[in-house]
Amino acid sequence: MKHMMIQFTKMHGLGNDFMVIDNTRGDIQLTTEQIVSWSDRHFGVGFDQLLMVESSSSSGVDFRYIIYNADGSEVEQCGNGARCFARFVREKGLSANNPIVVETRTGLITLTINPDNSVKIDMGAPHFDPNSIPLLVSEAQSTYQIKGFEMGVVSMGNPHCVMIVDDVTNMEIETTALAIQASDLLPNQANVGFMQILNQSEIKLRVYERGAGETLACGSGACAAVVHGVEQGLLGSAVTTHLTGGDALVEYQSGESVFLSGPAEFVFEGQVEG
Repeated sequence: MKHMMIQFTKMHGLGNDFMVIDNTRGDIQLTTEQIVSWSDRHFGVGFDQLLMVESSSSSGVDFRYIIYNADGSEVEQCGNGARCFARFVREKGLSANNPIVVETRTGLITLTINPDNSVKIDMGAPHFDPNSIPLLVSEAQSTYQIKGFEMGVVSMGNPHCVMIVDDVTNMEIETTALAIQASDLLPNQANVGFMQILNQSEIKLRVYERGAGETLACGSGACAAVVHGVEQGLLGSAVTTHLTGGDALVEYQSGESVFLSGPAEFVFEGQVEG
């Protein structure tokens, strides 16, 4: 098999880091083994997710957005990655459109680059229907009991559980998150968010992600947490979310789309043998 050098860009959104590859020509095919080896922070590039920019044949859509976790599994959505995706296609001259429309495995998202190079994402409306999460219960409820813990469960194109806690800073979250992820009620598992409400417009949040563990920031997790807080009547319509890696702004009014704003940064350029 002929080896090729694959160009990539290392980026991050609030410390949630990515290897980004331009595959608009469609000539790059990756194996799970390649993704896993590149994700290693000592022997590879190191990242939480690998993002592929691909061409789209759908009308009114600029690109396809493909996301792989560090374990090689493909996932449906990544909000921090979407912001990096928007800046990548702009800086690489792949599109001058603003906003840009990209298709993911579960739908379309619209990305707007702000004058300060932060990016605002229309993440679409949250889904509460258990079938669409998926959550194996007979009917939708405002909160659910899973493994003895009360939580909200919502899909932002990917499944999220959200627990409200008193103090997220000093919590040991891994044991609880892994127990919840192993629940038979969650056939596709879920990201698990632990939210501390500071006031109506401010929360602290830690997220334990599927296939990645605890990350410095999870954009879709920030959206899910704010959605749950708004639906419970605990949060206002614009909420600053303090994640381990920095702050993101989530805007949501019940029944409407969720908007996520935050930074997207370039780290370095490189190439790997494919």
